[in-house]
Amino acid sequence: MINIFLFLGLVFLLTFLIGRLLEKIRVPWIFSALIIGSLFAIYNPFTSITSSSTFEFLAQLGMYFLLFLIGFEIDLKKLKKSKNFIFKATFFTLFLATIFGTLLIHFVFGYSWLISSLVALSFATVGEAILIPILDEFKIVNTKLGQSIIGIGTLDDVIEILLLILVGVVIGSGIHSGSNIILTLISLAVLVILAFSLIKLKKQDGKLKFISIEYLFLFILFVLFLFLGIGKLAHAAPIAALLAGITLNAFLPDNRVEGVKTGIKILCYGFFAPIFFLWVGISLDINYLFASPLLILLVVAVSNGAKLLGSWMIGRKELGTKQSILLGIGLSVRFSTSIIIIKILLDNNLIEKDLYSVIIASAIILTFLVPVLFSRLLVRWKVTR
Repeated sequence: MINIFLFLGLVFLLTFLIGRLLEKIRVPWIFSALIIGSLFAIYNPFTSITSSSTFEFLAQLGMYFLLFLIGFEIDLKKLKKSKNFIFKATFFTLFLATIFGTLLIHFVFGYSWLISSLVALSFATVGEAILIPILDEFKIVNTKLGQSIIGIGTLDDVIEILLLILVGVVIGSGIHSGSNIILTLISLAVLVILAFSLIKLKKQDGKLKFISIEYLFLFILFVLFLFLGIGKLAHAAPIAALLAGITLNAFLPDNRVEGVKTGIKILCYGFFAPIFFLWVGISLDINYLFASPLLILLVVAVSNGAKLLGSWMIGRKELGTKQSILLGIGLSVRFSTSIIIIKILLDNNLIEKDLYSVIIASAIILTFLVPVLFSRLLVRWKVTR
């Protein structure tokens, strides 16, 4: 009988093999774990393992490490240098996508305006990391188009943090009542105080420049799990993971940041993240998707159409018609944080499996479609400088 060790070994092997194929069509290899999970949602011979507390614990750790890495990679200094166009394009495209998405979810799926807007805002965010290899391959990273996509994606990360905080508040208010809200507020206040205290201590971190990376990594894990533990009291562990990443990025000596980031990525993407995306895929309601394929196409059309319209309206004077359309296509891809937010909403019973499955399925379609379409149009329209 297969145990969890053999199961994980099989999952990692399949993720590796399928991931190699996905990279040939410019889709991130980690996406293969989501595909495998989706197949298990159709037929799962390992239910006893994937429904176990051990598997769910590892999957949740994957989510927390992904959020920690996202927080760690946010460069607040770059945000301050963002041009006015980046700010306008980010907020205008997100605004349109959120408005159209909210109307769709409220009237089609019947959710409240608050939940509808949270879900709409989550799939209005951008997974720009998927496009960066394409921008680099065509040598347009430093063009107006390339810098616009990267800049909007960077500013979008901050919006995702604010969205996670809002989701945490909604979840907390639904779980806590009366005096328990005080515990939530105290826990969040302690997290903020810890974050500012560590950042203030940076001036006294001279010794950290010289200790080994392995030894330093132990301290990083201590900070992460300390933040997670405090965040758990406030039912805000995802926020705590993000805050820990942002804090440590600001706290660590500049000469250690890249080395630490490499170590975190190896641990996150080499072990925890595939388990998380497998878990996301397994949670799909495949029967509902087969019964309602038009809903998936409707969500794809609304989210993608809003991004295209917003990018064209705000960017045609700055970039021209063709590049503004490319900007809209590029901003349509979503991955990582948006999927995490949707999973959090599902796990806390704020949305049902039908909406969750449609949103994840639309993300899968766009993740395959956008890189291919973006690359083809770059070549056809000769946007290489």
